[in-house]
Amino acid sequence: MKNVLILNAHHYYPFSEGKLNAALIEKADAFFKAKGYQTRVVNTQDEFDVETELENHQWADIVFLQSPINWMGMTWSFKKYMDEVYTAGMGGALCHGDGRHQDNPKANYGKGGTLTNTQYMMSLTLNAPAESFADAADFFEGKSVDDLVFPMHMNFKFFGMQGLPTFACYDVMKNADIDSDFARFEKHLNENF
Repeated sequence: MKNVLILNAHHYYPFSEGKLNAALIEKADAFFKAKGYQTRVVNTQDEFDVETELENHQWADIVFLQSPINWMGMTWSFKKYMDEVYTAGMGGALCHGDGRHQDNPKANYGKGGTLTNTQYMMSLTLNAPAESFADAADFFEGKSVDDLVFPMHMNFKFFGMQGLPTFACYDVMKNADIDSDFARFEKHLNENF
């Protein structure tokens, strides 16, 4: 049996209540439970206990992050969660400092992670249309969603986690196609777990 930590990184705004992110979390939770996995769901906007969250990460075989992209990055409440939980984890719960040692201080940066048997997946919601990523002449200059969230990939890699393909729902505020997104989401989960 595998353990899945599902992180809801949505932050409420009047123009973005989080219904789609909540629905994707419900679907992910049901999917993992149907496979016989144990799940824990944490809403990072709520109050949390740092030690409990470190234990949740150590317990997890899979960390599933559901997040909107807000101003080209993660929400401020999830950033606060990272600042508090992930910084506390540098003492050995998630990594041994930054991986370097005094005998060779220029080597092994980012290689002190203790979660080397943990996988992670990001599921993202964006206002941007998919087409804005594909064209080098468009806004994102041909960069991918994974390029946009590269810092998050590096955060997880810092702890030794192994990445799984990212899922994204595009154009969710102006041209949403929720039924199609849900079908693609189910297919994505089935292909990776």
